[in-house]
Amino acid sequence: MSEKLLEARSITIQFGGLKAVDSLSFHINKGELIGLIGPNGSGKTTCFNMLTGVYQPTSGEVFFNGRVINGLRPYQISHLGMTRTFQNIRLFKELTVLENVLVGGCQQISYGLAAPVLHLKKFFEQEKKLTQRSLELLAIFDLEKKANDLASSLPYGEQRKLEIIRALATSPQLICLDEPAAGMNHHETHQLMETIAKIRKDFNLTVLLIEHDMKLVMGICERIIVLDHGVKIEEGNPVLIQNSQKVIEAYLGPEGIQ
Repeated sequence: MSEKLLEARSITIQFGGLKAVDSLSFHINKGELIGLIGPNGSGKTTCFNMLTGVYQPTSGEVFFNGRVINGLRPYQISHLGMTRTFQNIRLFKELTVLENVLVGGCQQISYGLAAPVLHLKKFFEQEKKLTQRSLELLAIFDLEKKANDLASSLPYGEQRKLEIIRALATSPQLICLDEPAAGMNHHETHQLMETIAKIRKDFNLTVLLIEHDMKLVMGICERIIVLDHGVKIEEGNPVLIQNSQKVIEAYLGPEGIQ
């Protein structure tokens, strides 16, 4: 029997008189790769923000590993094992590529404040281990040669990759990817699809994906949730979603996936 990792139970968020997400319920089992799609303004990113603590639901509950996480801050949720990327890139652009990844990995450090001041052995051991792991993550995305470059100097597609690497550095169980293929060309998107599949397998990850590139979504997601005006209108495997009249009318259009 599949084990639930994340569950949203009737989560709603209201901004004034607008319900951006209305009574949304779904779950993600450990190891699944789930897509969350819908037209612009459907509430996808707002949903991410509720799951990861950026917003607090007006009502409803979010469970992670069986624990209610309503009220927790984003960094607390990250420590529990859920992390995310953002629709708009949020790198530390004046830090190097490697330093960005090190920031993500800092929550794994346990040496305390005294160790670096007193130059304790534990400090040097953990810093060396963190740097080595960060370089290994960069190598997966073919960015290790740019480790000392400023993040701002990377092409757009590589900045997108760096955000994913920084999220992986937190050692998550669940990674939420908010439009990772945005701004990428066809070749880059194909590479991204392969990379998501690889990191899911190699890191034993569960993945929740928001994406407008339907070929990417249909190519890698096992189950897809469709939102429209903050309400779930469909959920199922890619074949069901592609043939759902409700999804065609609200999002895909009569021509379907091109």
